[in-house]
Amino acid sequence: MFGINGPEFILLLLIGILVIGPQRLPEYTQKLANLVREVRRMASGAREQIKEEVGIDIDDVDWKKYDPRQYDPRRIIKEALLEDDTKPVSAGGPAAVAAAASAASSAEERPARVIESLGVGERAPFDTEAT
Repeated sequence: MFGINGPEFILLLLIGILVIGPQRLPEYTQKLANLVREVRRMASGAREQIKEEVGIDIDDVDWKKYDPRQYDPRRIIKEALLEDDTKPVSAGGPAAVAAAASAASSAEERPARVIESLGVGERAPFDTEAT
């Protein structure tokens, strides 16, 4: 609790008792007890209000599903890269046909690409409708 261990808490409690004094100690313990009761009442009221408005019990919620640490991009990429979902493709399947077509088209001679350059001082064509 607030980084305070047992012996430190007891020391703070003893210092509080000495500072408050034996005359006012019952009054302050009663105030502390009332404060704790009020906080518990408010917490249970909030729980009931959430249950009424949302329609579910907070204890029934799977909080692990909403944990943002499960959405670590490094973990997601690692899992996606390590997944082995390669499946064999049949001879007549679309991937096999596409691979054969690309192999056939690369074997054919393609015409050389012609690049036209502008002459010195010649302006580039301008399309007024495109801008």
